[in-house]
Amino acid sequence: MATLSLRGLRKSFGTLEVVHGVDLDIADEEFVVLVGPSGCGKSTILRMIAGLEHVTAGEILIGGRVVNDREPKDRDIAMVFQDYALYPHMTVHDNLAFGLRYRKVPRVELRRRVEEAARVLEISELMDRMPRELSGGQRQRVAMGRAIVRDPKIFLFDEPLSNLDAKLRGQMRTELKKLRARVSTTTVFVTHDQVEAMTLADRIVVLNHGRVEQVGTPEEVYETPASAFVAGFIGAPPMNLLPARLESINGQSAVVLAEGTVLPAAGFASGTNDVLCGIRAEDFELASEQDECPRLKANVTAVEPLGPDALVSVTIGGQDIVCRLPPGRVRSNSGIIMLNFDSHRIHLFDRATERRLSPSGRNA
Repeated sequence: MATLSLRGLRKSFGTLEVVHGVDLDIADEEFVVLVGPSGCGKSTILRMIAGLEHVTAGEILIGGRVVNDREPKDRDIAMVFQDYALYPHMTVHDNLAFGLRYRKVPRVELRRRVEEAARVLEISELMDRMPRELSGGQRQRVAMGRAIVRDPKIFLFDEPLSNLDAKLRGQMRTELKKLRARVSTTTVFVTHDQVEAMTLADRIVVLNHGRVEQVGTPEEVYETPASAFVAGFIGAPPMNLLPARLESINGQSAVVLAEGTVLPAAGFASGTNDVLCGIRAEDFELASEQDECPRLKANVTAVEPLGPDALVSVTIGGQDIVCRLPPGRVRSNSGIIMLNFDSHRIHLFDRATERRLSPSGRNA
């Protein structure tokens, strides 16, 4: 087991810099997920940790030792790839055992490790099959097993579930959670899927254009996004972000939307700041005449039934937003509804910097 630290990590391809000074400390046995859109640099960072990409600047430390100049085989890491990377001419057993044989692990120890990995991943009955005879989920289990038998200091996962269909991907997320309880090795997991990040991570690192936007627990990243980018990336659907002004009206702080709707801004200092007002889809409710919360007039443009709830797309003052409402409450794809929400649940971001505003009105 080992800690992992990135210090001022940079990567350039020619004159194009794709990773811009990333700093990160990962504790022993911690499961950290790097998440972000395609092209944000997450897989490049993973490949630098593995030694598959040269580091342009900065340091990578495993167990407190700089490994920049060490070959991948000397870093004591195991990597699971998106495309499984199994040897097609070998059985499942031989795929699991290959790395150990290469390292001349004694036969008794090799057998013990292979059998234990197969038991943990529930693939013991597949040991004599060839990769072509396996389903996508079974192939991914074998790929993970090949990493487990190594007993490395660090596991690296590069979007390992992206080739699976939606149902199987959900099942494999559950299996990874179970595996995590059994094998508590330090892990870095790369994905573009924020659901995977939220369900698997001890901490999430949100990346954007090669820079770290926020590091925190899934709850911290979801409840207090550090920037408008994080707010718009984490969550399904993403947070609604509306251009607004933070002003003082009758001595009270308020957010004034573009078309003039006034919303209380509980806890925020008054001012004349241009802001983005963030409201999560699940924080809206259908309003009644007796409600004391802010009531917004909304034009329905689409209703997407999802079973336990429905996503209702509406416009408020010309701005498109999405609400998550109980099923069957809004049936028509057009018409007017009234919405309310708890003003304590709004999020404000400076419109120029897109950084989160604290209740004091300063950038967080």
